[in-house]
Amino acid sequence: MILSGTSRLAGVLGWPVAHSRSPRLHGFWLERHRIDGAYLPLPVRPERFADAVRSLRDLGFRGANVTIPHKEAAFAVCDEVDATANRAGAVNTLVFRPDGAIAGSNTDGWGFLAGLRQAVPGLDLAATPATLLGAGGSARAIAAALLDAGCPRLVFVNRTRRRAEALCAALGGPVAAAGWDEAADLLPATRLLVNTTSLGMQGTPSPDLPLARLPDEAIVADIVYVPRITGLLAAAAARGLRTLGGLPMLLHQARPGFRAWFGVDPEVDDELARFVAGDVPETAEAA
Repeated sequence: MILSGTSRLAGVLGWPVAHSRSPRLHGFWLERHRIDGAYLPLPVRPERFADAVRSLRDLGFRGANVTIPHKEAAFAVCDEVDATANRAGAVNTLVFRPDGAIAGSNTDGWGFLAGLRQAVPGLDLAATPATLLGAGGSARAIAAALLDAGCPRLVFVNRTRRRAEALCAALGGPVAAAGWDEAADLLPATRLLVNTTSLGMQGTPSPDLPLARLPDEAIVADIVYVPRITGLLAAAAARGLRTLGGLPMLLHQARPGFRAWFGVDPEVDDELARFVAGDVPETAEAA
């Protein structure tokens, strides 16, 4: 695509950001719909985040996605946030309005549930107690979506227990906090285990848990998508458990932002999934 002087611009803010396949994903949709626009990787240090967001707005960008570690900082920089972001306490999608206001939403939880329901048709979330590893912006967004869908009990496991306790206080409902040393004892009562941390990304060690203690019907999910099969997912598959990688969440969470920035509601289909997955190593060893 050759850009014009009126091209619509968006991107993804992260530190680092080289791992992100969002530019590939949005680039596919831009090409499919023949849109005069571009979606760029935008590496931004945490201490420069707020200034960078305002600069993008002033440069005429339509908005941006936000990834690790900026999602909670994005919430703070917004002039307005919708119910999803307010519930999650974090923002992953920014829209720059014509009047200069910065609007934020969070599509992580919605994207995770869409991928989960696609992978496990007929799943009764009201009968699916969950354990979430991590207590950051992604954990809060996914937890809010699960609770709204009827999850009967949800436990945050985090190395800093106080952070997990703060999430519980903010969300309310059937939630609890635990330290990492308590994780193994939670597994027998867990039907959905979700890694919401960056552990396992690009060859870093995955969470090491005794998955043999999970029930046979449990589902193990990992929001990391580089590689497609993390150490946690490989261990779960070896145990005979159902698994869900991070790519479906990535694909589904991207739709609302693309619609807001580029004016088209794109489709998540097999062709898109194959295209994005084609640039992601299957395992850390293949990277």
